[in-house]
Amino acid sequence: MSTTRNACKLCSPLGACIVMRGIEGCVPLIHGSQGCATYIRRYGISHFREPIDIASSNFVEATAIFGGRDNLFRAIDNVIKQYQPAVIGITSTCLSETIGDDVKRYLHEYKVVRTKKSASNDVATPIIFYASTPSYRGTHIVGFHEAINSVIETVATSSGTEFANGNFEDVRINLISGFVSAADLRELHEILSSYGVCYTLLPDYSETLDGGVWEEYQRLPAGGTPLRAIAAMSNARGTIYLGNAFNKDRNGAFYLQSKFGVQMCAVNLPIGIENTDRFFETINMMTGKTMPEKWAVERRRLIDAYFDGHKYCSGKGAVLYGDIDFVTAMRGFLSEIGVRVLVAADGAEVDFVTMLEMAADKKPDFVIGNSKGIYLARELNIPLVRCSFPIHDRIGGQRILHLGYRGTLNLFERICNVILEKNQNSMQSGWTYV
Repeated sequence: MSTTRNACKLCSPLGACIVMRGIEGCVPLIHGSQGCATYIRRYGISHFREPIDIASSNFVEATAIFGGRDNLFRAIDNVIKQYQPAVIGITSTCLSETIGDDVKRYLHEYKVVRTKKSASNDVATPIIFYASTPSYRGTHIVGFHEAINSVIETVATSSGTEFANGNFEDVRINLISGFVSAADLRELHEILSSYGVCYTLLPDYSETLDGGVWEEYQRLPAGGTPLRAIAAMSNARGTIYLGNAFNKDRNGAFYLQSKFGVQMCAVNLPIGIENTDRFFETINMMTGKTMPEKWAVERRRLIDAYFDGHKYCSGKGAVLYGDIDFVTAMRGFLSEIGVRVLVAADGAEVDFVTMLEMAADKKPDFVIGNSKGIYLARELNIPLVRCSFPIHDRIGGQRILHLGYRGTLNLFERICNVILEKNQNSMQSGWTYV
């Protein structure tokens, strides 16, 4: 099915760059044209409202003919000189992949050249990893998980035990997150910390893409998953993978399981009571602990909210779209609250024009997804509940909480209030309480 009429997806390198900004001391480098880097910066900055530095090997016409080896070498040298990063994450583009640039071979050659130079150079050579991310082979969510797999393959080693954090008792788990908000990542940190175990959360852009005010510009914002924590993933008791499992050959959790025997458990994004219960049950199983009482309190509060607002949303119809992980989890949640999902679309397969054709005669009550669906909502003359990525037309998209019991409560109340506002505005007399 064609997705050229108003695509619901974003490009693969964009997802990879978000992961790279979630690694401590990492600079993303786009191997392709300057326009690709500009597009990704624009999308990221518009959503996160933070400066996002993304380097480029700056393809020109000659590069597209003769290859980008020299451009890539210069780009890496410039990044090292300007940023002195601990890590450089390189992501490919449609152009570099189409002309057949062998980036892995280039990086091997660069390492040889750099080693010879390093004797007379005080600047240390950073760790470099490469994610193959042509957009014709997948969406931004594919690039997101490709970058996670690539950095794990590069950094996680059998000697990862030496990097283990000894602040808690000797239990370590890994959590590989989906493409969620900065607020969601902070919620995941709070949940994992409450169990009192060592853990690695990858990626972690909760601070690098949603930090505070700087007095001076920081080329490498503080935060991100530390390299030592990624190295220690090979020594974990298990890995919780949020979302639908991707190709086993390019999946970080599968790699840890096959290479180091680290048990993998894949669960849906914890949106809704059922999905969140499953998430906590998985943590309990891996840690040998029970869910802390604070989360049981939040669960009871959420159930009470369901009782309070059920009559407003039950029986309503929705058009749902976004990443496959997001759509899968949201369908379960919407079913819990009595909302009928009339159209559910994964951006990899269905565009907004097709969604409109599918929804036109179904009379939905609201649309739920990112801000790119605003025109769909206008055509249907129904409200849009904004969530997920990207949110370009409102402030605070990076701080929308979706995950866990508290995130589910936030989404539930947002949906109820959108429905109430629509009903209220449609009446001439209006009303002042419900």
